[in-house]
Amino acid sequence: MSIPSHFKRYSFVLFILLSIFSCKEKPAILYDVVISNVNLINVETGEINNLNIYLKEGRIALLQPNAANPASKSKQIIDAKGTYALPGFWDNHVHFRGGDSLAAANKNFLKLFLANGITTVRDAGGDLTPDVLKWKSAIHDGKLDGPTIFTSGPKIDGPGATWAGSLEVENEMDIEQALDSLQQIPVDFVKLYDSKISGENYVKTIQAAAKRGMITSGHMPFTVTLNETIDAGINGVEHLYYIMKGASADEISITEQLKTKELGFWGAMPLLQQSYSDSVAQTLFQKLKANDVFVIPTLHIRHTLSYLDEVDHSKDDYINYISDGIQKTYQGRIDRVKFADAKTVADRKALDQFFVKLAKSLNEAGVFLLAGSDSGAFNSYTYPGISLHKEMEAMVAAGISPLEALQTSAYNGSRFLKKDSDYGTVAVGKKADLVLLNSNPLEHIQNTQDIFMVIKEGEIYTKQTLDSLLNSAIIKN
Repeated sequence: MSIPSHFKRYSFVLFILLSIFSCKEKPAILYDVVISNVNLINVETGEINNLNIYLKEGRIALLQPNAANPASKSKQIIDAKGTYALPGFWDNHVHFRGGDSLAAANKNFLKLFLANGITTVRDAGGDLTPDVLKWKSAIHDGKLDGPTIFTSGPKIDGPGATWAGSLEVENEMDIEQALDSLQQIPVDFVKLYDSKISGENYVKTIQAAAKRGMITSGHMPFTVTLNETIDAGINGVEHLYYIMKGASADEISITEQLKTKELGFWGAMPLLQQSYSDSVAQTLFQKLKANDVFVIPTLHIRHTLSYLDEVDHSKDDYINYISDGIQKTYQGRIDRVKFADAKTVADRKALDQFFVKLAKSLNEAGVFLLAGSDSGAFNSYTYPGISLHKEMEAMVAAGISPLEALQTSAYNGSRFLKKDSDYGTVAVGKKADLVLLNSNPLEHIQNTQDIFMVIKEGEIYTKQTLDSLLNSAIIKN
């Protein structure tokens, strides 16, 4: 059967119209911000490329060679010529604590973090969880200036726990109830503390959390071995005391003495240091690496506390941001040094130097490290914000390369919390959390403090804005 001629003409016209419309260019995407002509540091490889970075709706939308013209594609263009971009810094160990009377002083820390290019913090336990959750929500909603907060909520410890607000566990039912309450918050990881918890319950808590798919980190009771802790499924080891214990050739016998209370925590330190074995350590390091266990060295605070008898902190620039209430919490550690005998003071300084070497050895073995300041109330003169930079400096001083030190911040921090699909590198689709530096941190790690601009989920903080944040954080005691 033949097709009528008028139907043929209609079909031809329709074909032409469809062809015209299909050949039209798609409308150009209008980006919110383009950062042009910036030197982008690849924190995985150390490679530097000159690029334009396009941001839209708080995420990185496009990375483009600088040769392309960005002028017609963005609402705002930032000329970043001569600057170096990398992911916003992460401080992987901070504390918000001290009770309700210090809540406002803790909230003030948020400004110090952001002003120092820290776009994310990992809150490793405290007694201000309701406040922290409010701040976290307000920051997420753009109503409060501050870093993204990932929190453990209250710590888990044993009966009569040292830190206020801790969840105290004495049996398996307590452990399950504690984990239930943390999941209801919900927390981003579980933090265990070693002041009162039994070795048995410590291990059981890690195992129970692992069954629920919860990330764990903690201080380790000296009544268990590090191998037991790793086998239980720990994800992160806070501080180097526990690594030193696991690297001792006499760990098992010293552990038994601790169980029978023939030794205490500090009394065990010289014995563990003296019995350090490189062969035992290397075996341990490979086990940590094989099990993806991250280690948080906290070198800067260790050094600061070890030399409180020699350094006058009364003229520190950052003391102006610390309230009288927070400063009063510093006194406990100050008195500990003030009233310590000469041998104890010398032992702590020797331990500080030992930890520097231990951090380097861990890094050389490929163990994943996290940069964390341990800043907050009770941790004398370890200031929020600036101390993260001091921690990376301490790593480099220990023999870790600037690139590796940078990796311990956002790159490793996001991997530890399993947030690396959104954070950790500058890549298309990830959150637009960036810090732009005036000078190259791969040449000198101190350049991390030479900040040109901070971008937090697409919101721009110029140097002037950051300086205003700092000025507004000054405490009028």
